[in-house]
Amino acid sequence: MRFGFDIDDTLINLREHAFHIYKNNLNKNVPLSEYHALQRVEIHEPFGLTDEEGSQLWKSSLEEIYYTNCPPFEGAVEVLNKLIEDGHEVFYITARPKDHGERTKEWLKQRGFPVVDGHFFYGMKDHEKIHIIKKLDLDYYVDDKPTILDTLSNEPIRLFLKDQSYNRTSNYERITNWSEFFNKL
Repeated sequence: MRFGFDIDDTLINLREHAFHIYKNNLNKNVPLSEYHALQRVEIHEPFGLTDEEGSQLWKSSLEEIYYTNCPPFEGAVEVLNKLIEDGHEVFYITARPKDHGERTKEWLKQRGFPVVDGHFFYGMKDHEKIHIIKKLDLDYYVDDKPTILDTLSNEPIRLFLKDQSYNRTSNYERITNWSEFFNKL
């Protein structure tokens, strides 16, 4: 079988990691409960930032956000390694900018993710991911953004949504904890 995975907020807890970085860099003690209550992907609002200010802060913080100690979600590394061990193919499809692709691949490998050459796709916008996902002829795909899954809903791909506060109104089959993934297959 062929499995596809988004990375940020699907396999790794990027937004919460960035939230902690914002707290530290902005010297603001915003409770984590405000992060968990967010109804959108962007995390700047609890810090009193406008959309423009939030976008600027995100872009200027990418190096620290992407390449410091962002944790994988519990069980994600083990699940992907088990898929490989069982003879399945694992593909990563991320909208991370092109200039961060190769470093991201190495960063994932250093954390134990099974990254195979030719199975890592990056440098596209979210809406462009769909073309790669279709071309790969995946059997399963997991993402945190319902809009990506919406565009794939008529394809012969079993879709899963990684649970996040901003996607709880969507009706896709959810992954709330990676330890439950194999029970859903």
